[in-house]
Amino acid sequence: MDGVNVLFENMDRIHTTEMGEERIRKNLGLGDVDAVDWCRSAIMKKDAQIFRQGKNWYVRSCGCVVTVNASSYTIITAHREKENGKTGF
Repeated sequence: MDGVNVLFENMDRIHTTEMGEERIRKNLGLGDVDAVDWCRSAIMKKDAQIFRQGKNWYVRSCGCVVTVNASSYTIITAHREKENGKTGF
């Protein structure tokens, strides 16, 4: 769990690009909701499952998977979990 603390300690650095914001909103059906704020909230949920694989953090929370680059803290994408629950972890 110590590795996950690195992600929590850098919550203020989590961001995305303009295109990333649009992609996340579309993938999750967020409408006008701030995608970065939504993702930060999802990451902070007590039941969030978080792990690091290679250069990315993967967070399963709120029925979605959020992918965050581990060095730049850029949210790469977020998408709803598949109906069969498979997300790659």
